[in-house]
Amino acid sequence: MPAAARPPMKPLDEALAELLGQAVPLAGTDTVDTFDADGRVLAVAAVSPLQVPPHDNSAMDGYAVRRADVAAAGAQLPVSQRIAAGSAGLPLAAGTAARIFTGAPVPPGADAIVMQEDCQALEGDRVQIDAVPAVHQWIRRAGEDIALGAEVLAAGTRLTPAALGLAASIGLARLTVARRPRVALFSTGDELVMPGEVDPARMPPGAIYNSNRFFLRGLLRRLGCAVTDLGIVPDRRDATLEALRGASLEHDLILTSGGVSVGEEDHVKPAVEALGRLDLWQIAMKPGKPFAHGRIGAAHFMGLPGNPVSSFMTFALLVRPFLLRLQGVQAVAPQSVEATADFDWPRADRRREFLRVRRNAAGGLDLFPHQGSGVLTSVAWGDGVVDTPAGQTIARGDTVRFIPWAELQS
Repeated sequence: MPAAARPPMKPLDEALAELLGQAVPLAGTDTVDTFDADGRVLAVAAVSPLQVPPHDNSAMDGYAVRRADVAAAGAQLPVSQRIAAGSAGLPLAAGTAARIFTGAPVPPGADAIVMQEDCQALEGDRVQIDAVPAVHQWIRRAGEDIALGAEVLAAGTRLTPAALGLAASIGLARLTVARRPRVALFSTGDELVMPGEVDPARMPPGAIYNSNRFFLRGLLRRLGCAVTDLGIVPDRRDATLEALRGASLEHDLILTSGGVSVGEEDHVKPAVEALGRLDLWQIAMKPGKPFAHGRIGAAHFMGLPGNPVSSFMTFALLVRPFLLRLQGVQAVAPQSVEATADFDWPRADRRREFLRVRRNAAGGLDLFPHQGSGVLTSVAWGDGVVDTPAGQTIARGDTVRFIPWAELQS
């Protein structure tokens, strides 16, 4: 009897679209101190209750003048007042100047600031203006940054340090953000050993250190997740069932690495199927072909390949956008830029391939020499990946699509 034909591999974009179609934003929000909101996703838009800056102010240390009083360079004016940041000046009398400092309110009547480098302080509280200013020169206009009632940060914005500063600039001490996704993380494989538990010189035959848990936990935390690390689950079906059943009760996502193929020692697939449902996909990407998605109760399940680079890339290209969407982010696709390949890649693959590269001093991209799916060195060495369409080779000098790690690791 002939073997059943294998289904075609699923294109990466199709797999991602299917995943995102199941990513319903989590219910519930947290209200956090603005200082502590870096990396969180804003749940309620930030609307400005004031204009920024609140008043016209000086962009320079210098002198506030009426433009009409400086008809020519060398004009001399009495200095009628001194205005520092945090104070308010009096209306500027015609024919006078006000000593003023950066950030200080421009006094009523003044329509230009002359920087102090273009002035000479004279005896008797007078100043000589050595340059004719333009009207409104070096004046920051009230509301030129933020208008009253403007939405400065939309709901769904992933907050950065600059965004926190912006929120603070309109007086927001606390922000309403999406609640953290609760993620249970574990690895499978009797060959795995945790660093620190066994000295490298005493590693048993066939054992390897568990590297996947370290980068996966770090990546999850960068995405704002509350991570429960369940450790290494033994290669036994009962142990796998117990871990999955318990994790499904209190988490939004169960994430595993290893054990999602159909080998006799791969227990994750039958265990998930026994507790819920599972789709096992062969994705047309390299590295990272096997990927599993399913549900156990209310919890999502995602199974990553065991090879480190495959696990890293499937997380970056599938799990990362899914977790962002759970928090309400709409723009979840990593942004690529065009760059020049300073290498040859003559081996076209039938899958879409992600080559680990690093920018060089000339602005081009160098290729890590070993692109194997188990070579985690290539990820740590590189600055990102070249997104190479299926069936395409690369010649030195070609323009390629470069995705920096900043788009995939944060």
